[in-house]
Amino acid sequence: MAASPFSGLDLLATSVILVDEDLRVVHANSAAEDLFAFSLKNIAGQPLAQLFADSGSFIASLEAVLEHNWSYTGRDLILTRPGHPSLQLNCLVTPIEDAAARLLVEFRPIDQQLRAAREQRQMDQQRANRELIRNLAHEIRNPLGGLRGSAQLLERELERPELREYTQVIIKEADRLQALMDRLLTPHKLPQIAPLNIHEVLERVISLVLAEFPDGIRVHRDYDASLPDIHGDKEQLIQAMLNIVRNAAQALNGKGEIEICTRAARQVTLAKQRYKLALELHVTDNGPGIPEELREQIFYPLVSGRDGGSGLGLTLSQTFVQHHHGTIECESEPGRTCFTIMLPLE
Repeated sequence: MAASPFSGLDLLATSVILVDEDLRVVHANSAAEDLFAFSLKNIAGQPLAQLFADSGSFIASLEAVLEHNWSYTGRDLILTRPGHPSLQLNCLVTPIEDAAARLLVEFRPIDQQLRAAREQRQMDQQRANRELIRNLAHEIRNPLGGLRGSAQLLERELERPELREYTQVIIKEADRLQALMDRLLTPHKLPQIAPLNIHEVLERVISLVLAEFPDGIRVHRDYDASLPDIHGDKEQLIQAMLNIVRNAAQALNGKGEIEICTRAARQVTLAKQRYKLALELHVTDNGPGIPEELREQIFYPLVSGRDGGSGLGLTLSQTFVQHHHGTIECESEPGRTCFTIMLPLE
């Protein structure tokens, strides 16, 4: 069977519909099928006006484009497929010279644009955070070595053994800070990529969390066993997921429920790149939720809603997920907090 002359449009992340001079559908790419919940086989040849309710002004704009052969940009359009929720869209209509099609109509959901802008801000913030952390860590590590060494020398000179308790405090705190600096610098190591089963990663994480919280935490698994292997760094993904699941267990104070769900997502845009298949992973707990004033900052370093927390766990998780070209987001309200991780499966 010959490939469609418009099959290259399926590689685009934006939704595209081609129509002829009678405004009948000639082609719709995969992104448009997902956006409007239709199949090209079912709509090919249909008038575009029949696909959407109350689309008179939009169709009139397309007719004007055909008449004058000019481009048209529509903003804040509301298009509704019968039986489906309304969509708020921006669109760009471009005349084309093709034997089968006359107009290329490109749709961009406004919520997707907002999400893309939010992802870009997160990436920019993450880069700034990493540079800041690396500079701070290097500046702190050097005096730490001198501080620890001086405490050891002082301990040897003390005549009263009971005073060594104080030098031990200095040494142990210096070691703790050194370990913290090592953790801050860890994300700069490149991942070691290999095929792996995400469910093996999750089972390892669950075993570690249940060992740490043996009483009161119940973990519910909702796995899609048909998921293919992903390519990633096993240790980084274990650490990323462990930080998230442990964070949920700590928010529950060791008593509550955590659900881990895996699914396949199709035609997904991650970090401005389109993937036909991606892993969608949810970690949900029924705890008190993240304080509203912290929800926009939880991935920032040294920000923690828990007493005694370092504020590094979620920062490291975000860094490791981004190393794998994925995204991580959080939605929280009292009684439900859900972290969503998207990773490409290609």
